[in-house]
Amino acid sequence: MTGDTYGSQMDAPVDHPPQRVVSLVPSITESLFDLTLGSRLIGITDYCIYPADGVARLPRIGGTKNPDVARIIELRPDLVIANQEENRKEDVEALRAAGIPVWVTFPRTVADTFNLLWNIMDVFDEPVMVPRVRLIEQTMDWVWRISEKRVEDEVCRVFAPIWLDPLMTFNGDTYASDLLRICGGVNVFAQRERLYPLKADLGQAEALPPDDVRLAGRDVRYPRVTMEEVVAAQPDVILLPSEPFHFTTEHIQLFSELDIPAARNKRIILVDGSLLTWHGTRIAYALNTLPDLLYAPEEV
Repeated sequence: MTGDTYGSQMDAPVDHPPQRVVSLVPSITESLFDLTLGSRLIGITDYCIYPADGVARLPRIGGTKNPDVARIIELRPDLVIANQEENRKEDVEALRAAGIPVWVTFPRTVADTFNLLWNIMDVFDEPVMVPRVRLIEQTMDWVWRISEKRVEDEVCRVFAPIWLDPLMTFNGDTYASDLLRICGGVNVFAQRERLYPLKADLGQAEALPPDDVRLAGRDVRYPRVTMEEVVAAQPDVILLPSEPFHFTTEHIQLFSELDIPAARNKRIILVDGSLLTWHGTRIAYALNTLPDLLYAPEEV
């Protein structure tokens, strides 16, 4: 993850609808299929798993962090779609140096995600799924209105780690945090920025000052936190996602030992990680699932 911006989701670097596309972003791969554009894909990553029947036929070009750049160049795509958080700057630059247009996306809010879907349909000149995306937007508005009413009566404070050792989460400047807000949750670490070096983030050393040159390009949106901070935050719900770190039932017990409302009320819940972090059409599933996880009683 990097804070160095090397692309914009608003600007696709093509002047014609692309026909040969490589996707380096699992959520974008799924979205292209959902927008009836899957037939234009000629290469995907090892982590592109949805839709299962659609991706089964496509060539794999490596992981999101280690794509086979030479293989991508051989495929001669007229567009590669990347993401600033998931893909490396050096791979994007290598593709661009080979004359391949690369669209680097970077949605940080729910609104950004919808803008990206609209932009994809515009760039690809394929409007057939406009009614579906409009319906998802309407669903989002409906969920948000209900969430506002719920929050008036009961604020649901949420902790959602993304890694265990060290314990990591996300702050308010992320898609996942904004999605929780739409669904009626308050991210307990929304204001927490990542500190450098590691010991400073864990409260064991002095943090580098904001103007330190060593912080240039550093992403501060994914802090490493301590269990003591989790206890101090007093979350009502803990969501343990299946990715990027795969939390399991054994980790429920770990957090159940904390003196927090989530533990006392048995509100520590395993969740499909893609619902939290995959921007794109998967937001439709998230809007249908996350609000009930935050507010409906559940035994774990």
